[in-house]
Parts: sequence; C-alpha cells; structure tokens
Amino acid sequence: QAQLVESGGGSVQAGGSLRLSCAASGFTVSAYRMGWFRQAPGKEREGVAGIDTRSNSLYADSVKGRFTISTDNAKNTLYLEMNNLTPEDTAMYFCAAGRIPGIAWARNWYRPTAYDYWGRGTQVTVSS
Repeated sequence: QAQLVESGGGSVQAGGSLRLSCAASGFTVSAYRMGWFRQAPGKEREGVAGIDTRSNSLYADSVKGRFTISTDNAKNTLYLEMNNLTPEDTAMYFCAAGRIPGIAWARNWYRPTAYDYWGRGTQVTVSS
C-alpha cells in the first residue's frame, strides 16, 4: 500500500530556512512524478514544486529561486529545501505522487488532480 509521510515542518522567522522530507513506502519514488503542495487556512491547495522521473523540476512563480525540490532514490524520499521564507509561505505542506503521462504532467503538475497519493502534511509557520 502506497504511503507518504512528511516531516521537517516547524516555526521559523522570516528569512529563515527549512527542509521538508517526504518518506515514501509501497512504491518507488523514482518511477513517479512527485510534487509539493501547500494550503493555508481558507485558501485552496496550491502546487509549489514538482519533479518528474528524469529529475526535471517545475516551480510556482512565488517560490522560484527560493525553494528546491529533489529526490533521494536510495532513501526513497522527496525533499523540499526552502530558503528566505516569508510569512506568506505559512501553510500546511503536502507531498504527492502520481503517474500521469509526462506531457500531461508537465502541463498540470500544479493541479492536485494530477496526483494519486498524498501525505497528511506538515505545518510550516513563518513569523515576521
């Protein structure tokens, strides 16, 4: 049974950094298209970053240059390195995995519907 478990969230001041981890079990991360999403209270879930099976990555404009998505295939784990955090980054962060075809994923990586498996999330809070 596929399972994703996020960790690494916490509270930091603006300008700080965090590294989120997403440990996968029941499937191989390298064979799936993976993504990070976030959801703030009262807002829709939004795509933050995605990575395909060839390690090509895509980012939301709001995080480009600050966040980096990566995988460690040996550990079957997905990561999100977050730097220069702002209060606007405060949200619950979720990792997700999907197997839609590459072209379709590249066009829809930021949509929750592009993914089949989800973790339960880890909270990130950034104070000013």
